[in-house]
Amino acid sequence: MSKTHQKAECRGRIVRLSRGGPIEFGPDLRRGALVAAALVLTSALLSAQSTLAESGLPLGAELLREAIRMRTVDGVDGERPLAEYLASRLAGLGLEARVIPTPDPEGRGDRAALWARLPGAGLGRPIVLLSHLDVVQAEPGEWTHPPFEGHVDATWVHGRGALDAKGITVTHILAMLELARSPNALARDVILLATPGEEDGGRLGAGYIAREMPELLANAEFLLTEGGGIRPMSTGRSAWGVAINEKSPCWLELKAVGPAGHGSTPSRNQAVPRLVAALDRVRRIESPIRVLPIVEQMFAKLAPLANPDDARGFADLKAAVVSHGGFQRRFLANPAYAAMVRNTVSITVLRGSSTTNVVPAEAVAHLDARLLPGERCEDFTQAIRRIVDDDGVTVTPLLAFPSLGSSPDSALFRAIERVAEVEDPKAIVVPRLIAGFTDAHWFRELGITAYGFVPRRLSASESATVHGVDERVRIEVLQEGGRLTAAILKELPAGWMPE
Repeated sequence: MSKTHQKAECRGRIVRLSRGGPIEFGPDLRRGALVAAALVLTSALLSAQSTLAESGLPLGAELLREAIRMRTVDGVDGERPLAEYLASRLAGLGLEARVIPTPDPEGRGDRAALWARLPGAGLGRPIVLLSHLDVVQAEPGEWTHPPFEGHVDATWVHGRGALDAKGITVTHILAMLELARSPNALARDVILLATPGEEDGGRLGAGYIAREMPELLANAEFLLTEGGGIRPMSTGRSAWGVAINEKSPCWLELKAVGPAGHGSTPSRNQAVPRLVAALDRVRRIESPIRVLPIVEQMFAKLAPLANPDDARGFADLKAAVVSHGGFQRRFLANPAYAAMVRNTVSITVLRGSSTTNVVPAEAVAHLDARLLPGERCEDFTQAIRRIVDDDGVTVTPLLAFPSLGSSPDSALFRAIERVAEVEDPKAIVVPRLIAGFTDAHWFRELGITAYGFVPRRLSASESATVHGVDERVRIEVLQEGGRLTAAILKELPAGWMPE
């Protein structure tokens, strides 16, 4: 087989896999008459699909099971095999799909993104459905089911990436298939983009595509990605949280140096003791409370859903959270709430000697700091250096970018509100800040209105498995998420198209 090209049979069609460029799957659909013909073809292909996949599982469960089985741990495995698998499946279902090679510093040739398109009527600029194919590591001994087995039972799909974010990719695929079944074309194209390397900051994944291949976005107006969802509340109502902004990352490396030697002759100026002392100072940091307008408004909207003890404090958060009372103690004791009103820092990576009786010449730690919008990593780094106060410990930024937001005053936000009103009449749609970061900022830099919202109804305990043990998603949540995403896109009206 040629190193440049290989051919694969894909449900009756020949698919060309090119190692030197994008891999083309399915028809190259154009607007006008070809769009109409393509939609007829797509509807015919989809109508032939049963509710259950060949495995006997719902299609979403089967796709997610196979995606989980393809290991894509960031920094260890490549995403290309998964991108090729999903592109083949999409082509088999009648959709245009491509595999997009992305930068690969290791030179293995196994990093890539998935791109697919459902053509619309050309009456508005496209909307992008963004997810990522990479996952974080998992220790099998801690899991009920092996994390890369893709175990499926009557209720759940288990495995690393079930929620973050292979499950989102599958949700987006199900939404596109739901739309393709419709006899009426959407006003605008829908572009699916699933990228590599998000867990490491996205610079060589989503960032690369936004910088170097913006033509794949086709001058998109809107984007939906991870960051928000539907949270059932104890009051029996739901909050549809739509992330319009994010805290910004400020990842730092602390490196301590000192004389190497034998473990039998310790001294205080050795690398590990210096690093431990520095980290002890860092862990005592308590950033000042700062209530941003977006956070104040977010909790004011959540007040009707809060328990009676907290409702009044939510309604006037700026005043309540700085008062030294019961509400402040309860609010700050909730890590998710506390992260909304102050900068945070977590000590994550630790490296020293690999041998018990050897004193290393250097020791390293990583800090994962998340800053409120308006804060600068440069200023935070200087503050950490002052707190560490040791010439033998250097502080070096690893990852930083500013916080960028999108206004909730848009046709897409209103479409979400209309669907919530129909599907969940007692729900409240809440524009929110999130403590994490996503790849949305790469696209906000291009002027695209980007929201973090996947309409999955997840309890707090389900959401807590993200990056944790026994990550899983209910099959019905996958199906509903695809249906609701499609409903939102159907509600999105046509927009102005440039000449």
